[in-house]
Amino acid sequence: AFLGPPEVNISSCLNCLNITVKLPKSHLRKNGKLLSLIDIYEELDYEIRLKTPEGEQRRSEKTTRDVFNTVLEELYPNRNYCVSITISASLNKNSIASPWKCATTDSIAQQDYRVDTIIGAVCFSLSIMVILICLYAGGFILQRNSLPHTLV
Repeated sequence: AFLGPPEVNISSCLNCLNITVKLPKSHLRKNGKLLSLIDIYEELDYEIRLKTPEGEQRRSEKTTRDVFNTVLEELYPNRNYCVSITISASLNKNSIASPWKCATTDSIAQQDYRVDTIIGAVCFSLSIMVILICLYAGGFILQRNSLPHTLV
């Protein structure tokens, strides 16, 4: 029997990729309950294939969970990376790799831009509030008392 393909989702962060892997379902049942691959094998190996403009890298890890996260760090900012995951067990090396998923790592400039945008929006909102408070205190808006007849 072949293992895989796992379900893979990736999201980008500054100089890194956050990878979430969900193991494929098994077809074995015990007492009417569908067994997970972890129930069957207890521990699985997974290989991360990372495709970069310079070539391909591979990294092997182990898992004892049906859904797990891993982070690929020390990547270059603002670059496109593609990831594929292969699951195997000590007793079963037959596997189907996940489809390639690609993402672009965040850049420092984009991070700074987001912070500047938020700070600018907060300052703009505060200045509008100050202007409205001054107009209210000066009696130009939301007047409580009507003007005397001599001023009309």
